[in-house]
Amino acid sequence: MAPRLPARCWRQLSLVERSAIHTTTASPLLLAGRITPTTASSSPSTFFPSLLPQITKRGVKYGWSTLPKRSRPTRFNQVTQGLPAPTSGPAAALKRREKTTPLRTGVLAVKKGMTVFMGRTGARIPCTVLQLDRVQIVANKTRAKNGYWAVQVGLGERRAENVGAPQLGYYEAKGIPPKQTLAEFKVHNQDGLLPVGVQLLPDWFHVGQVVDVRGITRGMGFAGGMKRHGFSGQGASHGNSKNHRTVGSVGGSQGSGSRVLPGKKMPGRMGAQQHTVQNLPVLMVDNELGIVVVKGAVAGHKGAVVKVQDAVKKAPPPEEFVEATKKLINERFPDAEETLQAARKLHLELKDARRQGLIDSLIKNGLTEKVDGKVAVEASA
Repeated sequence: MAPRLPARCWRQLSLVERSAIHTTTASPLLLAGRITPTTASSSPSTFFPSLLPQITKRGVKYGWSTLPKRSRPTRFNQVTQGLPAPTSGPAAALKRREKTTPLRTGVLAVKKGMTVFMGRTGARIPCTVLQLDRVQIVANKTRAKNGYWAVQVGLGERRAENVGAPQLGYYEAKGIPPKQTLAEFKVHNQDGLLPVGVQLLPDWFHVGQVVDVRGITRGMGFAGGMKRHGFSGQGASHGNSKNHRTVGSVGGSQGSGSRVLPGKKMPGRMGAQQHTVQNLPVLMVDNELGIVVVKGAVAGHKGAVVKVQDAVKKAPPPEEFVEATKKLINERFPDAEETLQAARKLHLELKDARRQGLIDSLIKNGLTEKVDGKVAVEASA
């Protein structure tokens, strides 16, 4: 049922009625022939032009509702709290994540195991050893081309015969050997991008810095409720028969709709999920051994690949350290851009040789010289 009009609305309608009677302009309803002038003048008290429907129907579908006014319609995501209005555009999505996106890229590392450090007071500090194995920058993602800023990082190496042809061409165009693992790290803006082909060493981090380590937990297989969720189980005696480790009732018969509610903790597959351990302090950095030692435990088994990046819930590294690391990379790899351009040029030449069917002789005899910027191949005897 539609809500009743308050008294102030009726008073305003009466004023509109009096002005409508004394006006000399013909009403649209009169012109349309829906009412007659005698009807409008004979019973003015029962005729309210503003109350006649301006649209054919009334309802929620046509913009009219009987729901009460909400007290706080913008309780969440308020603009006054510094949050942008929720939209589905890429610009708004980047704006929402700008405070939680690290300034620098992360690295890929191999979990070698756990050990302990002895503190100054003799306390045993558990720590995890992470090894950086030939970590290189493979590609950069830009806002103009991909919609966001990110750096693609590769770890280790793979044998060429175990890599598909499209992937081999991808690495060939960058002058990088095929990588064992690829990962993408989002950065705040273009200042976080690095030249393609440079190698990241453990001194990318410094002692005392806090990092976030993300890995895949060990798979436990199918586990019961006591192991998976920490349930206490049923009674050990007093009439309990063969139900000591069961989860018990999982749903009501009538109150919950005779169903099992979504999200109910029940037995199922445990582990093998991505897990992030935040705010781990860096205890040791060694370029010769290629290791980064962090305090505490990290998800994953021995030999698992993990992602290490600056902590998102703590302050970023000092600006002086960030600039020093960039300068150090430029000093170690001064010809990174030239090497990339030469690799791209060679990739196009080899691509033409494959199309012409000369790649077999090229592999057999090798590159001899370049004539007019093209690869020259010796004809096999």
